[in-house]
Amino acid sequence: MTRLQRTLRTAVEFSGQGLHSGEVVHARVLPAPHGTGIEFVRTDLTDAPPIPAHIDYLVDAERRTRLRRGPAEVDTVEHLLAVCNGMQVDNLSIELSGQELPGLDGSGLALADMFAQVGIVEQRAEARVFPLDEPIHVRSDSATLVALPSESKNLTLQYFASFDEPGVTGGSLLCEVTPEAFRREIAPARTFCLASEVAALQAAGLGKGADRENTVVLGDPQTELRIADEPVRHKMLDLLGDLQLLGADLYAHVIATRSGHATNAELVRRLDAVMKARETDGVLRRETGLDIREVLKMLPHRYPFVMIDRVIEMEGYQRAVGIKNVTINEPFFQGHFPESPLMPGVLQLEGMAQLAGVLLLRKLENTGKLAVLWSIDKVKLRGAVVPGDQLRIEVETMRMKGVTAQVRGKGTVAGRVVCEAVLMFTMVDA
Repeated sequence: MTRLQRTLRTAVEFSGQGLHSGEVVHARVLPAPHGTGIEFVRTDLTDAPPIPAHIDYLVDAERRTRLRRGPAEVDTVEHLLAVCNGMQVDNLSIELSGQELPGLDGSGLALADMFAQVGIVEQRAEARVFPLDEPIHVRSDSATLVALPSESKNLTLQYFASFDEPGVTGGSLLCEVTPEAFRREIAPARTFCLASEVAALQAAGLGKGADRENTVVLGDPQTELRIADEPVRHKMLDLLGDLQLLGADLYAHVIATRSGHATNAELVRRLDAVMKARETDGVLRRETGLDIREVLKMLPHRYPFVMIDRVIEMEGYQRAVGIKNVTINEPFFQGHFPESPLMPGVLQLEGMAQLAGVLLLRKLENTGKLAVLWSIDKVKLRGAVVPGDQLRIEVETMRMKGVTAQVRGKGTVAGRVVCEAVLMFTMVDA
């Protein structure tokens, strides 16, 4: 039986320096309704949109996990996300007064203790789960990650570590991740670096909030470990945090060798692509969504110009996911092109605009209006869409003010991005 979604009973607050920026930031972790997921809110930025803890919002950053949405960024979120993953907390709103989360003691222990102290409560919706049914492999230089199907209703992590530092030995650890095992085996492990890296990290402007209490320096004779194999356990903590970006409980056996944030992210992207493919095949169901009859009630479009067949996911009026099943019977294939049928890029954008219209028209004050496309910017047509493809369209509201709205859209086929654009709408009376 699938477990129920969970959140905190009451809010928790804490402050401290960011491990890399050294800036003091105040954090407030609030319970959130079911279906919210984990999201970050920059309270120091005016009108900054919430940043979902999802792989779609991950951007590159050295030695940490960074999320970005519009003008807002949050850094070093992996420890908190690992606690959410390990303790099975699904829905939270995390308010931050700055960009980087406080590093606290460099581990997940303090956060896990806070969560346990205020209590974790179940909610009236099932948690999203993803039982892996096919192997997935990622390799980059000497780092490898393999995710294998598992009969267990939990995630099992196995990590093999080795370090390029004289006198520093590696190690390995196997752990089936349950809330109890997480708090005992993984949460106490602090972040670390090699003694040979310290000067370079400082020169790069990193580690400004690091000290001997929150950071283990491997190769330094003054360093004392808090727990056996602490660096290996912290690597598992980081991996758990990055896996939380999948947005679902992963039932799998994951074997990692020397992996870091970059390879972790690539594994999550591949898992996300498989999960989305299964989702659109109806294997994974959403509570939010619209069938074609409901779509037609909201849009004025009719045959042959309806470019979405179904909405499979909606988050208020912030985000929507829809699908267009492309068949050889589409009338535009008669002329584009008879010998080599391709879905026109402008019709891919039209599908994007129609889904955005459905999203915007859900807002109460837009009842009885039409979402009229005003401008299109940053268009990129990256790949062909042909008969037999299923075009998955995602749109999210970037800005909404008065009667205008700006929406970012993306279309994918089997996880491959085929189109992107930023659309501007104005709402007019129907």
